Amino acid sequence: MTGLNHIEAALLAAVPADGSSIGNQSLFERLHSQFPDLTEAQLWAVRDGLIAQGLLVKGRGRGGSVLRVQTATSPTADLHLDTDLARHPGLKAAEVSAAYIADAASAVKKAKAPKQQATSIEAMEKTLWATADKLRANMDAAEYKHIVLGLIFLKYISDSFAGRRTELKGKLLDENDDYYLGDDDPEVLNAELEDRDYYREVNVFWVPEVARWESIRAAAKQVDIGKRIDDALAAIEAENPRLKNILDKRYARAQLPDGKLGELVDLISTIGFGDDISKARDLLGEVYEYFLGQFASAEGKRGGQFYTPASIVKTLVAVLNPHHGKVYDPCCGSGGMFVQSEKFIEAHGGKLGDVSIYGQEANPTTWRLAAMNLAIRGIDFNLGKEPADTFIRNQHSDLRADFVLANPPFNISDWWHGSLEGDPRWVYGTPPQGNANYAWLQHMLYHLKPNGRAGIVLANGSMSSSQNSEGDIRKAMVEADVVEVMVALPGQLFFNTQIPACLWFLTRQKTARPGEVLFIDARKLGTSVSRVQIELTDTDIERIAQTVANWRGEPLDVGGEIADYQDIAGFCRSVKLVEIAEHGHVLTPGRYVGAEEVEDDDEAFAEKMQRLTQQLGEQMQKGAELDQLIRQKLGGLGYEF
Repeated sequence: MTGLNHIEAALLAAVPADGSSIGNQSLFERLHSQFPDLTEAQLWAVRDGLIAQGLLVKGRGRGGSVLRVQTATSPTADLHLDTDLARHPGLKAAEVSAAYIADAASAVKKAKAPKQQATSIEAMEKTLWATADKLRANMDAAEYKHIVLGLIFLKYISDSFAGRRTELKGKLLDENDDYYLGDDDPEVLNAELEDRDYYREVNVFWVPEVARWESIRAAAKQVDIGKRIDDALAAIEAENPRLKNILDKRYARAQLPDGKLGELVDLISTIGFGDDISKARDLLGEVYEYFLGQFASAEGKRGGQFYTPASIVKTLVAVLNPHHGKVYDPCCGSGGMFVQSEKFIEAHGGKLGDVSIYGQEANPTTWRLAAMNLAIRGIDFNLGKEPADTFIRNQHSDLRADFVLANPPFNISDWWHGSLEGDPRWVYGTPPQGNANYAWLQHMLYHLKPNGRAGIVLANGSMSSSQNSEGDIRKAMVEADVVEVMVALPGQLFFNTQIPACLWFLTRQKTARPGEVLFIDARKLGTSVSRVQIELTDTDIERIAQTVANWRGEPLDVGGEIADYQDIAGFCRSVKLVEIAEHGHVLTPGRYVGAEEVEDDDEAFAEKMQRLTQQLGEQMQKGAELDQLIRQKLGGLGYEF
């Protein structure tokens, strides 16, 4: 930029130099006192031009605000402002005419903005999380997550509605479009834009005016903002039966310090800002998923009740390859299995809608999280009429799914009810009343189609336990040849437990390698992401999934490649059912895959022992010498022992 015009210079001068923001209305009042002929539209054009040039950025606040860019790597607004004022020392407000103001605003509006350096989604997510977490003050993370995620959802459906409205307006005014209205009267056009059918026909939620984000943001600083948000959510539910009882209306009673809820509204207003509505919605979906993970981490043990770490979900999805048909999760938490399934399909050449989503969740607040998580991504779903216990109030009793993916709670002891005695789901034996692991396994097998497949996360103990009837049920399942693949996972994958976990992959009719089970020991895979947690990398997941694909003889993608399956000592082995029977039907991979091969160094055993023994003796002698030296030093200081 070669220099600033007079209005740009005055506008920059009005923005605080200390990095704080100034509201748009205050900015207009200051500039209008200097330039009486300046209109709001002209000021916003100049302001937007400075934002495009990277000298100002949008801030938060009712009605919007701006602040100066302050970075170490680029010139600041101060430098441009000082340079311009030096070039125009005689500048006086009275000398600026209305025509000049209009020309200046027009020139800025038409100016081509320089290319901005892209900010990574990951960096933006971290910044948003840090700010949102700071705003929660002392509120418990378990409560606060519903406040934040509910607002993100409200922003999403409002953005979707606004995008459809903008698209529709263009169609109604286009003589060559089938939607052409034939009347450009503003009142007629606005009335037509309020027709709900236009939105429902493209699966966009109808948003009443009181619930549109611009209305919420305009009231962000009002003392009753919580009640306004609750009323907005109630209005949305009334207009959209699919969302009935899903939206969590708790904002009026939220225990946040004064003003913090309004600040949170302003923060979420920054997500997805831009003209590309589809990209904005994708971004909101990514932020929602990231926040789910962060809240799970913040809640620690309780976080696992609604969130399964993404790397585990990706592993289940990659092995099962759910590319079509019905996908079912009987304990769906916040819906992560479904989201990853849709992502997998799209990444492998399919399209959204190739699968039908069925789920159930007992926890009411988690059930709402799942519904919002799916709706925010435009995924159709059936989570049952209401949150309910999967065993006692099965909401999908007639469902037979192509794929079942689930991470049920480990080892739950209070699951049994007298009505479950003799239940048709217990094909392989009645599960013990003190542990639901084998109830989950049989429930999922029951809901599979004959050629369907299931992937379940369970505690390691499920692979070998013989307590009560568990050993007999496992034996019956193995002999019925419904166990396809067993994977031992590394520790520290979960937020909520250090109990080692495994993956069970089941099928009712085994088409690949009948009479065999593939065992994979993945305990040495994974990489640390924090002091207390690790995750499976994409390379780890691909290795596991490709091993299964090779074993099955089925490529992961249509037209994809597979290699001849080979056992790898210490990692994978295909085992006949008769050998499993010899081991008491224990399904722990480490029992079957053997030890990892160690490269032979060709040194004779006797020579190696002689060398190592001599080396040990030398180290022990050195240790004794160091002990004596320490004694002498301490003695010299008067600390003999």
